[in-house]
Amino acid sequence: MTNPTAAMLVIGDEILSGRTRDSNLHHLAQELTRIGISLREARVVADAHDAIVAAVRALAAAHAHVFTSGGIGPTHDDITADAVAAAMGAAIGQRADAMAILAAHYDRAGLPFNAARQRMARIPEGARLIENPISAAPGFTLGNVHVLAGVPDIFAAMLAGVLPTLTGGPPLLSQSLRVNRGEGEIAGAFGALAAEFPDLAMGSYPFVQNGAHGTNLVIRGTDPARVDAAMLRLTRLFG
Repeated sequence: MTNPTAAMLVIGDEILSGRTRDSNLHHLAQELTRIGISLREARVVADAHDAIVAAVRALAAAHAHVFTSGGIGPTHDDITADAVAAAMGAAIGQRADAMAILAAHYDRAGLPFNAARQRMARIPEGARLIENPISAAPGFTLGNVHVLAGVPDIFAAMLAGVLPTLTGGPPLLSQSLRVNRGEGEIAGAFGALAAEFPDLAMGSYPFVQNGAHGTNLVIRGTDPARVDAAMLRLTRLFG
């Protein structure tokens, strides 16, 4: 069984300018690995309508799932919902269910449900709402595109609501071995081992500690027996 694949689209000028450090990609990768969906691609685009549209179309065509983060707030530069609707060929407008959720939230908070806040009720036609248990403003799923907030705590909370609706494959298992040798010294034997286990992913990740070079060797796969067998061989080679 081949695990379904996914991509992430991070949206926001603040990411590209260096003002904000993205952590949502790391969280998404961990969660998808846990449920057996392979994150294969990630892109970062500015708050630019055409760039978002092009990226959503390309990623949605290439993967089973696309997750976006950012750009669904109340300000003029929050254009993700409109861009995703355009990319997927859907009309967009204020949805009664989203309006009701937001109106109730701001009523409880004693804050005016003004025009800016009402923008967050703009949902593409045919989309399914994604609950936002922290700040109420919903995300949505349209086709295979899941649109989430950019604030990390809110992204994580919304993602937790989406994951149970997805069908994954076997979880991706990972084992690693730390070797106090440089990559150049172990590359030949490690490459030969990788060729013997084409169903597994093997990677080498160099480091320098106290002036000495070393390498973390990682084996990943969905079959526990195969991962164990490859790890045994690896340990005999370099342990």
